Amino acid sequence: MKKHIIHLLLLTFSFTLVNCGIYSFSGISISPDVKTFQVNRFENTSLLFEPGLDLQFQNALQDLIQNQTNLSLVTTNGDLTYEGEITNYRISPTTATSQNTAAQNRLTITVKVRFFNKKKEDDDLDQSFSFFYDYDGAAQLVGAQKATAHEEIFDRLTQDILNATLAKW
Repeated sequence: MKKHIIHLLLLTFSFTLVNCGIYSFSGISISPDVKTFQVNRFENTSLLFEPGLDLQFQNALQDLIQNQTNLSLVTTNGDLTYEGEITNYRISPTTATSQNTAAQNRLTITVKVRFFNKKKEDDDLDQSFSFFYDYDGAAQLVGAQKATAHEEIFDRLTQDILNATLAKW
């Protein structure tokens, strides 16, 4: 009987910690007084311009934060604010064939992020994040190939941004 009471107390304590925002199993630590976030437009300033990339990235970041936190998305006056620019969208060869053609190409996307925490200004951040996607040198980066590349890069970039701003490991 004593053993069951101890387990019940431990379980109750664990749920209390998670629900109070002190700790979550994903590593995200958000103060209980932080309720909202906003993601401002990430302007595409890269030399190689990909139409719609800014909106795709903004949506990917919003979706990840909504899926991994209890924060509410707002358009203005958020407790947390994300903004920045897509500073690099580059396709470059990574390996060559014996005929001096690209055997593999790499798409690299770099995003400069400014993060503001109204409740704890010490957490503010101004940092660049970059990731890449490799694909066959004979393939064109169009259609499904391009969609897959963007999705994989955005998955990594947004998770890195979330970890840097909300997961204090």
